[in-house]
Amino acid sequence: MIKKALTIAGSDSGGGAGIQTDLKTFENIGVFGMSAITAITAQNTLGVTAVHYLPTQMVAAQLDAVLSDIGTDAVKTGMLGNAEIAAVVAEKLREYRLEKVVVDPVMVATSGDLLLEERAVDVVKEKLLPLAFIVTPNKYEAEILAGMKIAGPADAREAARRLHGMGAKGVLLKGGHFQGNSAVDLYYDGQAFHELAKPKVETRNQHGTGCTLAAAIAAYLCFDLPPLTAIAKAKDYVWQRLQYASRHQVGAGSGPICLPFPPKETP
Repeated sequence: MIKKALTIAGSDSGGGAGIQTDLKTFENIGVFGMSAITAITAQNTLGVTAVHYLPTQMVAAQLDAVLSDIGTDAVKTGMLGNAEIAAVVAEKLREYRLEKVVVDPVMVATSGDLLLEERAVDVVKEKLLPLAFIVTPNKYEAEILAGMKIAGPADAREAARRLHGMGAKGVLLKGGHFQGNSAVDLYYDGQAFHELAKPKVETRNQHGTGCTLAAAIAAYLCFDLPPLTAIAKAKDYVWQRLQYASRHQVGAGSGPICLPFPPKETP
């Protein structure tokens, strides 16, 4: 039986993040990808130049169309943009009783552009986190959601506890923004902490890293893998992508990591 994954996120015209990267990731891992677009962005490797949020009715209509007919084995949420969209997404996730929901609380792009309005943060905390099977914040997103500064490992564990206390079943606090030669991600399931480490890849080409990781986790969850196994496999996938992207430049800025591997035989 074909496994299916749904991304609820914004469109990146440069193809390096958002639904474009999510769909590429789903296909690379072997699941059928579907999408509900929340926003249209004009962006490239240098930054975001314009954002247009879709009407909430259109976001809801996309979700109804996909879920009432095709259904899904897992969901990944990314850029939601504003409070109204975040609220309708949470409403539909609850209505269709979706369980394997990976929430990537996208707030700021790699370029530094704001991708979530401040008033939407409370909606994410109050309505979306309680539906999250796994939430995947980076350091800065975790600080905003948990309401605290994260200066070291003890703070990271406390932030993870707070996010779990808000309703998320699993919390993956990504370690890419911490100092050190290794990217140490911290996973908390409410009972135990687990650390997953990989050497950092020295490259400016990191566009779409967070999107790719969350999408890969959702894709692996489609195969009924335990959360920690799905996370470990997704982290390996992203690490391989970063290594490849470090050798291949697309655009003048932070290039995308979800590049096609060369075919075995050149067409």
